[in-house]
Amino acid sequence: MDWPYVHKIWERSISTNVGSGQPLKAALLLNYDPNGPSRLMSTIAEQEGIKADPTEMCELVSFVKRNKLQTEIFVIGQNQYLVTSIHESWFCARSMNTSKPSGEGAILMHTGAFLLIGLYDGSIGSASRAMVVLDQFAWQLSRRNH
Repeated sequence: MDWPYVHKIWERSISTNVGSGQPLKAALLLNYDPNGPSRLMSTIAEQEGIKADPTEMCELVSFVKRNKLQTEIFVIGQNQYLVTSIHESWFCARSMNTSKPSGEGAILMHTGAFLLIGLYDGSIGSASRAMVVLDQFAWQLSRRNH
């Protein structure tokens, strides 16, 4: 993996879109290769807007690997998430314990050897804006690897 390139597109695509008034409130990029060595599984490659707990990320990776997305919940920070929509290489989830009236959500996308996680505040419109940012990053990452 070309780490300088990954960092460059992370800064351009993700870091500039995280924060108040931006499509994402936080984002994470985790090493995720189900066929690779287990020691790489919980490595946090990049993060923005959140200080991720490596143990928590290990549990998140285990959740994804178990592939019981519709029957289990996962945790990021203080929020418990329930998967609401599953697609070929990504899924969406809503926070079950948010105190925000408009809600909170997460999008998890498997891209190459990474698991890309975007967190956002709000509902459908917010989810759409967050997905555009994540999809753009994934497209740039895959373009370099092909």
